[in-house]
Amino acid sequence: MGHRIITRVMRYLNLKETWVIFFILGFIMLNFPFIHVFSTPRRIFGIPALFLYLFLGWMISICIIYLLVKAIDHVDKDKGEQS
Repeated sequence: MGHRIITRVMRYLNLKETWVIFFILGFIMLNFPFIHVFSTPRRIFGIPALFLYLFLGWMISICIIYLLVKAIDHVDKDKGEQS
């Protein structure tokens, strides 16, 4: 059962639209309204809010790209096994 869920998620993540959606979300994340919200002198755990926002966003983006690439590899393996 767990393998079927992973296969479904991997097939869903392989959509080209998913890449476009995450690109647009990343672009929006780095534009004025969001940068302005976090560009304040307040600190979270001693780290300026803007730095924390940018580094967490960067880390999450890398994780999402990793998942998308793994989905492509998973689908390619499935196609290779079916041939």
